[in-house]
Amino acid sequence: MSTPYPFTAVVGQTDLRLALLLNAVSPAVGGVLVRGEKGTAKSTAVRALSALLPQVDVVPGCRFSCAPGAPDPACPDGPHEPGAGAARPARMVELPVGASEDRLVGALDIERALSEGVKAFEPGLLADAHRGILYVDEVNLLHDHLIDLLLDAAAMGASYVEREGVSVRHAARFLLVGTMNPEEGELRPQLLDRFGLTVEVAASREPAQRVEVVRRRLAYEDDPAAFAIRWADEEHEVRARVVAARALLPQVSLGDTALLQIAAACAGFEVDGMRADIVMARTATALAAWAGRTSVRKEDVRQAALLALPHRRRRNPFDAPGLDEEMLDRILDGFPDEEPEPEPDPEPQGPDDGGDGDGDGGGPDGDGGGVPPQHDGPPAQEADSPEAAPDAPDTTREDAPQPSAQGSGAAEQAPVAAAEPFRTKVLSVPGLGEGAAGRRSRARTAHGRTTGSQRPRGHLTKLHLAATVHAAAPHQKARGRAGRGLVIRKDDLRQATREGREGNLVLFVVDASGSMAARQRMGAVKGAVMSLLLDAYQRRDKVGLITFRGSGAELALPPTSSVDAAAARLERLPTGGRTPLAAGLLKAHEVLRVERLRDPSRRPLLVVVTDGRATSAGVPGGRPGDTPRELSGRSARLLASEGIASVVVDCESGPVRLGLAGVLAADLGAPAVTLDGLRADSLAGLVKNVRTAVTHTASLDSVSRRAA
Repeated sequence: MSTPYPFTAVVGQTDLRLALLLNAVSPAVGGVLVRGEKGTAKSTAVRALSALLPQVDVVPGCRFSCAPGAPDPACPDGPHEPGAGAARPARMVELPVGASEDRLVGALDIERALSEGVKAFEPGLLADAHRGILYVDEVNLLHDHLIDLLLDAAAMGASYVEREGVSVRHAARFLLVGTMNPEEGELRPQLLDRFGLTVEVAASREPAQRVEVVRRRLAYEDDPAAFAIRWADEEHEVRARVVAARALLPQVSLGDTALLQIAAACAGFEVDGMRADIVMARTATALAAWAGRTSVRKEDVRQAALLALPHRRRRNPFDAPGLDEEMLDRILDGFPDEEPEPEPDPEPQGPDDGGDGDGDGGGPDGDGGGVPPQHDGPPAQEADSPEAAPDAPDTTREDAPQPSAQGSGAAEQAPVAAAEPFRTKVLSVPGLGEGAAGRRSRARTAHGRTTGSQRPRGHLTKLHLAATVHAAAPHQKARGRAGRGLVIRKDDLRQATREGREGNLVLFVVDASGSMAARQRMGAVKGAVMSLLLDAYQRRDKVGLITFRGSGAELALPPTSSVDAAAARLERLPTGGRTPLAAGLLKAHEVLRVERLRDPSRRPLLVVVTDGRATSAGVPGGRPGDTPRELSGRSARLLASEGIASVVVDCESGPVRLGLAGVLAADLGAPAVTLDGLRADSLAGLVKNVRTAVTHTASLDSVSRRAA
C-alpha cells in the first residue's frame, strides 16, 4: 500500500519502538536487531519509522546523497561545490535476502576501467541508504559475506569497492535495522555483537489486546489514508520530539558515576570486548536526550543495559538470550546517582511526558525515555503484514506437545539429559559442490582461493587478470594497438573460479529404542548429537532430526537452519520400545528426496546414530519372510545407491559387541565411528571425508556374512 502504517499506531512493543527511536535520535548507537516470532509487528514498525525521521538536504544530482554544506571530498560524483541543496525525505532501503554483493556495494565496470581508465561505478544499496535507514528482513538468512560487508560499512561509515586494484569509496552512514525469526536459525555471536541494540518481541496472549490488533488492522486496510490522518497529530509530536532530542544530544553529559555503572554492568555480566560499554554509553546518552534531560541517570543506564547486553551474553546457539534484572539492579545499586540538579519540565513536543499513554513507558519511572502515546484502546501487538491476522496458538512450535507415531504400545521412558558437548572431528561430503556458502565441504564459491578461470556467465564479478591478459594478448596487432596499454574487448574478460566451503544439510537419524534406553548410554548419545549440532551451527549447515523407536519413525524436526530448535527436540526425546531401523532409513530417504527438489544445490550428509540392532520392521510391504535386519540392509543400500554421503555413529557399549553398526556402515558405504572416536581430541582415527572406503568395506564382509 502507498500509505504506510503509522508508527504511533503500533501498540504495545514498548522496547521495539523505544530502540528504533533511540537510533533515530543517535544513529551512532549502532542499529537494532529485532528477534521474534512471525506476525509481531517487526516489519510494520521498521517501515513506519522512516516517516518520523527529519528530511535531509542533499546535493542536487548526487547519487550518494552528499550534504550540500559538507560534501564528501571522495564522492564518486564529486567534487561538489558547497551551496544550496534540495530537501527530501529520509529513505528506507530494504536489502533482500537473495541480493548479490554487487547489488549491496555497487558494481564497477571492469572492462571500461582496464581499457579506458574510467571508474564507471553503479551505486548499490549502501549508497541509497546513506543518511537514511537500511532494513534487512530475515537477516539471519543473509549470506555471511554480505553481513560482513554490511556491518563493516555500518561501523566505518563508508563503503569500499575493490576490483583488481581499481577502488571506489563513498560515504555510507545509515541506521541499520535487522529482523529475524530465531526458529529459522541464529546469527553468529560475533555478528550479533555488531548490532548496537536487540529486542525480543512476542505476540500477546491476552484476548483484549489481540482484539485491538484486529480492530486497528482492519481500519487501516479499509481506508489507509483516513487511518493515517487519524494518527497524524501523534506522528507530528513524535517527529518533533526526535528533532528536539537530536538537537539536545550534544549537550548531554555522561558523568563519571554513569560511566562506572556502565563498566560495572558490562564486567558483571562478563560480556566480551569493549563494544558493549561504548554502545551502552551512547544509548544512555540518547535516552537522556529523548527524555529532555542534559545528564544521564541510573534509569538510563539500566534501560541501556536491557537493550544492549542480552545478545552479547550468548556463548553458543543453545543459550537463551536474556538478562537477570535482579542482578543488574544489585550492580547498579552499588553506584548511586549523584544528586541531580533541578531541571525544568521538558516535553514541549508530547503530551505524555515520556510515557506512552497506556502505562507501559520505556524507563522504570517514566523518565528513561518513553514511547509515542496510545489513545485508541488497550496495548496490543500489530500484525506484521496486511494479510496477517494475530497468531492463533501455534501447535507447530517446538514447545508444543508433538503427537508421536512411535509409541504404539512402546514402553516409553522419561527423557534423559544430554552429556556435556565436546568438539567433534570434521565430517564432510566428498567431491566439489556448489551449495550455499558455509564451512563444511569443498565447493565452488564466490569467495575463496582462486583455482582457475572461465568466461563470465552474466555480469563479471571476480576478474582473473592473468587469464584476461592471456586472452587479449594474441589480438593486439589486429586491434591496432599503438600505445603501451592493452586493447581489451569484452570477449577477453575471464571470471575467476574460486574454491571455498559450503554448508550442507546434516540429517540426523537417531535410534531412540529400548536398546538405547540405558540412562548413562542415552545421555552420552545425546551429548554426541548435541556436539554435532553445535558443529553444524558453526559450519552454517541446515539440520534435520529423525527418530525411530517402537513401531515407526518420525520426522521430529524438518530441515531448518535453527540448530537450537533441533537441540530442544533432542532434549525432550523419549526412549523405549523396539528398533525399527529400516523405518528410520526409509524416512531419511523420503526427507532427502523432498529436500533435493527444494534445494538441489545443497548436498546432504546423513548421520545415523545407532547400535545397529533391528528388531522391528516398522514399514509396510516387503517380501514374505524378510527379517528386520534384511529390511534395514536393503534400505541402507538404497541410500548408498543414490550416492548419499553417510556416517554411522556406533553407540554399542559393553564387553560383548555384535558389530552390527559396522554392518550397517558397510551397507551404506560409510565409515563407522564410536562415540569416543567422534571427539576431536581422541586418539582414535576418523576419516575427515565421508566416502566409500574399499578397504573398510572389505574388512567388514566377514562380519556381514556372520550377521546374515
